[in-house]
Amino acid sequence: MFLHALGHFHPENIITNAFLQEIGLETDDTWIVERVGIRTRHTVLPLEYIRETRNRDVRGAQEAALYSNAETGRRAALMALERAGRGVKDVGMVVAGGCSPDECIPAEACRIAEALNIDAPAVDLNAACSSFCAQLHFLDSMKPERLPDFILVVNPENSTRVVDYSDRSSCVLWGDGTSAALLSPRVPGPWRITHTLLGGDPSGADKVKVPRFGHFTQQGSAVQAFAIKRATETFLTLREHYLAASPGRTPEGPSLIGHQANLRMLESVQRRTGVADARHFFNVDRRGNCGASGAPTVLSENWDDPRLGDAVALAVVGSGLTWAGTLLERTTAGA
Repeated sequence: MFLHALGHFHPENIITNAFLQEIGLETDDTWIVERVGIRTRHTVLPLEYIRETRNRDVRGAQEAALYSNAETGRRAALMALERAGRGVKDVGMVVAGGCSPDECIPAEACRIAEALNIDAPAVDLNAACSSFCAQLHFLDSMKPERLPDFILVVNPENSTRVVDYSDRSSCVLWGDGTSAALLSPRVPGPWRITHTLLGGDPSGADKVKVPRFGHFTQQGSAVQAFAIKRATETFLTLREHYLAASPGRTPEGPSLIGHQANLRMLESVQRRTGVADARHFFNVDRRGNCGASGAPTVLSENWDDPRLGDAVALAVVGSGLTWAGTLLERTTAGA
């Protein structure tokens, strides 16, 4: 499976740490940065709406949002298609998924296909924050001859709409962002998926939740410990696979893009894996936790950066509890 391009979109409204303090939370920039390393995050909600309501009613947030998931998906997808030199007519399938879809039905992918005027099968594959790598795992495992030439994978994440802005522990984390990836099972592109993995522990299914008409909740300390452990294991497995494929490769292995939950968690994973600062890529400090789109937006924002090297490992975790990983290696098409 080849990755031809990535695109991303973050809405223009920015929630600063100072704003969170201004609306009456018992917090400040120092407290937030020390604990989670996040300074700003984007939101589809008007800032005045958050100030006035603290988002007590998630149904009201759905109406107040400046963008739907389909619209942010459309914008990210157009960026990916432009980078790849392709058009919507090239897309033969749309796959979507994330943490907070606009509707139970139709599939989010159908709404995105509608917004782009794509006439093709469209389905959702959800694994919360680990959706992107889970989607790549399933697509890469399918028979290539059963798939179209190009597949659009979109992760629209506008979860500030389900955040309680009177809850200090959660509202400092979340930001909105959408990613889009153009894949092909047979047409060569600049990156190739050379290994994927997917794991789950359903005994932790109650630890991270978004009820149908409720706010995001999580058992923070337990989830963070789980995330550090599984993200570390995932990266080490991918690195082992990368090094074993060619004994002559440098021992430093691939660059790391982890689940963008918070910077302190990522720093812990980095220490445990021994990845150098120059090979650790993140955006959570500026974007907040963007759920399933976090890791792919990091790659998208660094798409033309040669410092990524010849290989990148994405190691992500999510509600369920789930974890997933993808190893990407440059091809001659990207040289």
